Amino acid sequence: MFPRLNSLKISGADALPLIEGGKGVSITTGASSGAWAATGGVGTFSGVNADEYDKEGNIIKQVYSGLTRIDRHEELVDYAIKGGIAQARVAHDMRKNAGRLHVNILWEMGAAERVLIGILEKAGELIDGVTCGAGMPYRLGDISAKFRIFYYPIISSARAFKILYKRAYIRSTEWLGGVVYEDPWLAGGHNGLSNNEDPLKPEDPLPRVLELRKEMCAVGLSEVPIIMAGGVWYLRDWIDWIDNKDIGPIAFQFGTRALLTRESPIPDKWKKKLLTLNKGDTVLHRFSPTNFWSSAVKNNFIKELMERGKRQLKASLSKEGKINVPVETGKTRKRVYYFSKEEAIKAKNWIAQGFKEVMKTPDNNALFVSAETASQIRTDQKNCMGCLSQCKFSNWADNSKHSTGKKADPRSFCIQKTLQDIVHDGNIDTELMFAGDNAWRFNKDPFYSNGFVPSVKQLVERILSGD
Repeated sequence: MFPRLNSLKISGADALPLIEGGKGVSITTGASSGAWAATGGVGTFSGVNADEYDKEGNIIKQVYSGLTRIDRHEELVDYAIKGGIAQARVAHDMRKNAGRLHVNILWEMGAAERVLIGILEKAGELIDGVTCGAGMPYRLGDISAKFRIFYYPIISSARAFKILYKRAYIRSTEWLGGVVYEDPWLAGGHNGLSNNEDPLKPEDPLPRVLELRKEMCAVGLSEVPIIMAGGVWYLRDWIDWIDNKDIGPIAFQFGTRALLTRESPIPDKWKKKLLTLNKGDTVLHRFSPTNFWSSAVKNNFIKELMERGKRQLKASLSKEGKINVPVETGKTRKRVYYFSKEEAIKAKNWIAQGFKEVMKTPDNNALFVSAETASQIRTDQKNCMGCLSQCKFSNWADNSKHSTGKKADPRSFCIQKTLQDIVHDGNIDTELMFAGDNAWRFNKDPFYSNGFVPSVKQLVERILSGD
């Protein structure tokens, strides 16, 4: 029989060391996080462009009417703050004073600080902690200390924590509720793979977590919990981590597994899709406009990006040495590019297949796409609302010029658009579907036999059993 899991002091109170992983853009809501907290664990709702509701309880569709990116960005910030407040209230009502409630913030989202402060100003008394990742959230501790709320940075290495602590968190140690170690190979969504790590060679998380604990002990944080995130499914697989003196206080975060519950807001067709996945159906990729690695289901959305990226060649608008073979491109607005003799053959072949339009990349390659795809890319770039602090797809940036200073990259995509679409009943095969490496387990775990979708309470009870 699996041993009883002891509670931990989390965000100022005893709670089950089971945490619902926060997933952005309305994928973890007040309904799912409130239900999770009601079990005695830690529910986490997303503060990343969360949904707001009208008086009848219907979702208010996020429609942007601003004529400029700056105008639309201000609309987005307003939506995000109001949505975060709405989800906090739903979650707080549902948990009935049980468990803990956290808000998840993506540090690399546009105006992250403004959004977080806006949510805490109106709903801070309902929220116990702030979880934050995707970048280096140096200001997280200062903001949390101001509102007297606990904070939980998401890191993927001891080195990242050491930098954050020395530069910023040393000023607000009393509000550091825990450190989330997110496995950069196994977690869903955006991951913290560094340039020194091979995406195809996963590393054992134990030595990395022990190194993190060593760094934490060195600055007097031996009793601050570490939260293991990414790759967690059965607790029985982590039995050696529980009550391990070398690891210290440990909690476990469930992101992908928490997608499939009755309270989860994702559409039924998405839930059904999760039940059919096999090993290898998720993939680490770097198409995200954040420029981070991320893990998603390998559907037609991802496959199209993979194929699109293969159709690029060195080109010039004038003859340059061996780049001297002219090729006419474009369906309506025709333009002549010059290629080497060998690559001109590839270019003509792609054009014959219907990829007639050329879009220039930031590294001055010629990317061959269909007229339809080119039109969609240009429309999406034009409609940018600044959802990221820096976006390689549209070149928006949170700076005085509102630009990264680089060309927009047509090999990426509008992440705000696709995530809003898929969670609000869009096509699950042609939109981005984030999922962790463990997503295939839904198909093999007997708990989900015959398409069973548990309530959050049933899922937490199952997890506590070791399964």
